[in-house]
Amino acid sequence: MNWGMKNRISRIIKPKTGRCVMLAVDHGYFQGPTTGLSNLGRTVEPLLPYADALMITRGAVRNWIEPIVDIPIILRVSGGQSILKELSNETITTGIEDAIRINASAITCSVYVGGEYERETIENLSKLVDDGEKYGIPVLAVTAVGKEMVRDARYLGLTSRICVETGAHIIKTYYTEGFEKVVEACGKVPVVIAGGKKLPEIDALKMAYGAISDGAIGVDMGRNIFQSDSPVGMIQAVRAIVHGGKSVDEAYEIYEQSKNK
Repeated sequence: MNWGMKNRISRIIKPKTGRCVMLAVDHGYFQGPTTGLSNLGRTVEPLLPYADALMITRGAVRNWIEPIVDIPIILRVSGGQSILKELSNETITTGIEDAIRINASAITCSVYVGGEYERETIENLSKLVDDGEKYGIPVLAVTAVGKEMVRDARYLGLTSRICVETGAHIIKTYYTEGFEKVVEACGKVPVVIAGGKKLPEIDALKMAYGAISDGAIGVDMGRNIFQSDSPVGMIQAVRAIVHGGKSVDEAYEIYEQSKNK
């Protein structure tokens, strides 16, 4: 791994703790102006001080994120479909040159193992890894779920391992029972969990705690933070678990105190 690759990863995964809290706000690339992101800038601005990295598209970063903000960008570079069509039918929508112009710390795409366009999404990842290795930019692979696939350890281990074997530098997947087997399948490649659909705050914190306890190095949450009734409190609570080693109850108290201010 070259110097630039190591440096970019160290901006995302904090060397002091070996962990990270990513904030995902790239939902618009297939969902449009989803709840909480109609005015992305207003939603994201108060959360940035507590996020280690921001997952976002090039259009959104140029529209709503000030260039002076000191936060690593994980640039979503795949898309081409919407929630109205087959989700696995993705292509690469952003070239590596534009990722370099944006000064992305990582690039990301989704891989749909079991989806109708499984092979094409694995090919997308392969192309990104080739570009990333050429220019020293790490690739985060998102293990998207095919419509008929169950999010269990066997399936998530399968899709995560395929991403590792294809060359991904970071894996984003779902938390599930037996999650330690998913982490084991990834070898030395760090794993972060997706937040998924909005959950009650206590449940989202339990998920984050369980994932860290089972070997994940962090979380990449979106809706469970920006759709919370206290987004700042929620990201602070998640951060307390990931970086501070706090219990679920201690983290939930941080959220409650922020909500009641």
